[in-house]
Amino acid sequence: MKLFIYTLLLALLAAFVMAAAPHKSVIISYPDGTPDSVIAEAIKAIKAAGGVITHEYKIIKGFAANAPAKALETVQIMGDKYNAIIEEDQIVTTQNGIGI
Repeated sequence: MKLFIYTLLLALLAAFVMAAAPHKSVIISYPDGTPDSVIAEAIKAIKAAGGVITHEYKIIKGFAANAPAKALETVQIMGDKYNAIIEEDQIVTTQNGIGI
């Protein structure tokens, strides 16, 4: 329990330090067996760092966000046991982007 509190305090401290950092648009996903509490803590850490959750997914365990790079590092460390996958959010097209 103490480790969790220290981790949370460290995340909040990092959030204040990173307030002016540039934000990245990302999708963060977790394996199916990940508890919802792990995802909720990651969302709290993103928001505490001045990031914005742009979408919470229902089909997969994860969410999209705009967040400072340091906040993403914190989320990666927090989700170490559940292997958080952080990918850059980008547009994906079929047929090489050629319109039909």
